[in-house]
Amino acid sequence: MTTASTRHTLRAALLGSTMIAAALATPAMAQDGDAAAATEANADNVIVVTATRREESVQDVPFNISAVSGDDLAEAGAFNLREASRLVPGVFFVDNGARNNSLVVFRGLSADPLGSNDGGGNGGTVGTYLGEVPLLVDLRLKDVQRVEFLIGPQGTLYGSGTLGGAIRYIPNKADLDEFSASVRADLYTIKESDGISHDTGVTLNLPILPGVLAFRGSVDYLDDKGFIDYPYAVRTVGVSNPDDFGDPDNFNPLEDVNDEQTLTARAALRAQPTDWLDVELAYTLQDQETGGRQLSNRGIDTLPVDLGKYESAMRVPEPNDRKTQLFSIEATADLGFAQLTSATGWATEDETGQRDQTDLLISLEYSYEAFPNFTSFTLEDSDVRAFTQELRLVSSHGGPLSWIVGGFYQNFRFDGFSKEFTPGFDQFAVDEFGGVQLRPDSLEYFSVDEQKLEELGFYGELTFDITDRWSVTGGVRYYDYDFRARSAVDIPLFRTVFDGDAPDSIVLDFQEVGQKDDGFLFKVNTSYDITDDVLVYATYSEGFRTGSANGVALCPNPLPNTQIVCALPNEFQYFPDTTNNYELGFKSQFADNTVTLNGAVYYIKWNGPQVASATVNGSQPITINGAAAESKGFELALNWRPVPGLEIGGSYAYTDPQFTEDAIDLIAYFVPPGFSAPDDGNGNEDRLDGLAGDRLPGSPKSKLSLNASYETPLNDSVDLRFGWGMTAQSNVLRTAGNRGNGYVIPGFAIHNFSIAAKTDAWTATFYVDNAFNKFAVGGVRGNPDSNQIVSDINGDPVYARTFGEFVLAPRTVGIRLTYDFGG
Repeated sequence: MTTASTRHTLRAALLGSTMIAAALATPAMAQDGDAAAATEANADNVIVVTATRREESVQDVPFNISAVSGDDLAEAGAFNLREASRLVPGVFFVDNGARNNSLVVFRGLSADPLGSNDGGGNGGTVGTYLGEVPLLVDLRLKDVQRVEFLIGPQGTLYGSGTLGGAIRYIPNKADLDEFSASVRADLYTIKESDGISHDTGVTLNLPILPGVLAFRGSVDYLDDKGFIDYPYAVRTVGVSNPDDFGDPDNFNPLEDVNDEQTLTARAALRAQPTDWLDVELAYTLQDQETGGRQLSNRGIDTLPVDLGKYESAMRVPEPNDRKTQLFSIEATADLGFAQLTSATGWATEDETGQRDQTDLLISLEYSYEAFPNFTSFTLEDSDVRAFTQELRLVSSHGGPLSWIVGGFYQNFRFDGFSKEFTPGFDQFAVDEFGGVQLRPDSLEYFSVDEQKLEELGFYGELTFDITDRWSVTGGVRYYDYDFRARSAVDIPLFRTVFDGDAPDSIVLDFQEVGQKDDGFLFKVNTSYDITDDVLVYATYSEGFRTGSANGVALCPNPLPNTQIVCALPNEFQYFPDTTNNYELGFKSQFADNTVTLNGAVYYIKWNGPQVASATVNGSQPITINGAAAESKGFELALNWRPVPGLEIGGSYAYTDPQFTEDAIDLIAYFVPPGFSAPDDGNGNEDRLDGLAGDRLPGSPKSKLSLNASYETPLNDSVDLRFGWGMTAQSNVLRTAGNRGNGYVIPGFAIHNFSIAAKTDAWTATFYVDNAFNKFAVGGVRGNPDSNQIVSDINGDPVYARTFGEFVLAPRTVGIRLTYDFGG
């Protein structure tokens, strides 16, 4: 799941030169969030992290972790995950904008055809956490101490869903002793937008019983005005002709539809009744409303009208509301020989949205397009409920042996439905196709999906310091999960209109499926300190992801010779996939710690990767298991402070992911004219194989980030800071090997500039993001061959317009103000 301000989508490229200083380092070891230790470490340009459940400098942990401090995030204006990740080598976002799910990819571990699921694909190779608790949403990054990116499989300590890596948001803890508060405001304008956007917030830290009990709360509200127009949204669905562009009465143009209003809040009560017990109760809320997709249909040569770079050809509004809540209790007890941590989380996510479904129904070739006024839209609703509990002991007795043992339990439930409506089509079917009665609610398709997952895990790690400089760590995790799902699909309008069923009838024949699995995951790591400032390491680690169901009902046997949406037996569910990671790396600082240089080289074997596909009957998006794949590459990060006030940073990642075995029947495709795949010789649609050596879709081979900043006094109380940042990436494939109806997303580079004036209390920053107004594509919907011209019953043209590009924001200019008091 993802949320984002449109203008910040670009900002992550940018100004945070000090972010690279700490990026691409190692993990750490200890219990969460000692702010004093973090502050002391930052004085040497190093961040303290707790990714390995111990507290340690990011430079002293022997595997690849990148950490970005909260101060650096604020300076850079990187206020969500996609923005911060642009500075981290080995991490890539398939950026579909705020409304659609955006896929985060570590080290090229994605095999989904882009646009296959009208959003982010099946996701899930990277786990996300808020503190110690799994998180369901891309939380906006306000009032956080740091964000940690654990690059590479993290199965032993973090379990399922981390076969590519893990991301941890570490929020600021309540200060038990000092009152503090801050207010912030950001006003900006986006080229192509008609309004002034704003992002405002406040944080309050209040000791209630000094030294014993304190409250910390923050509230932020984003109102982003958007910049994508829907100039050809129909005036009345089912009445207006969406393909008669010569009649303006058919349309009700919509402007700046990809607007976003997001409320983010967190309230935490922290108690330290004794010097050995620390407890935090917290509530986190993010409520995001978006008006439409960040989609451009520029340059569709099949349309009789010209669309601009920031215009979409969608026919109906496409709002979406996603509300996520997390209740958590984290407690740490110092037992003397070890620290005991308990982390409990209750998470909910409720989402409702509407989409233009016209193009999909046209592509099914069931004659929907024959209706001259045909427009279809969906109503989608889903509810997620998750409970997690983790208990962990981390040794603190000293000596050459240190250890971690823990257990984890998760209960995850999902309930969702999808409804497709085709207003006016029932009357058309009665008039032209021999229908016998009308369907007043126009409900053409209805699917229900219910899922339940229970997961149990036990893990441990043991570290032995062979010498003062040489250490070896071994880790193991046992996992056991039980998955159950049931789903049903109905086509009510067809049954009512042609079969004479009741006008309000819905028939749901639920099909059930389940799977269980258990096993072990392992990790081995060794590291050696060549000097006090140079460390080398080698790691073998494993990752794992559970299987699941596709939420499409099983096909009847035999298949009826009518319209049907269903899953064949091999499409009904999919099974776990795993990764094996081999990595060599180094961490170094020299020249009195003014230069930090870190790097890693890796090889990852991916077994049975879960990849996006579509059902043979009805072209519903599903996930299947592919064949074996691999990813290999390297990552480098450099930070240099040549003189006081000047900081120069950069990172580069090269990733080469590809199939190592043929993936049979992987890619659904078609051959225009029409939308049908050729017959495979057995009466079924043909599918293309992904071949060994095919490059995987979804991430660039090369990613580069550069930035620089210079800070100098203006007078005795005010400092000036000048910043520049650039991110660049190479092209991205839509399908494996660019097979089938492929498409190559071009690479791009984006530049950002800023000037800030700051004192101890306040900061004012003027910034320009995407300064050269680069048109850049983050993801795609469908493929170019989908944009065809078919005919209605009168022989008039009907314009399918499936393919589009999810675009990044154009030039954005703004001013950001912060004021801190107390503390």
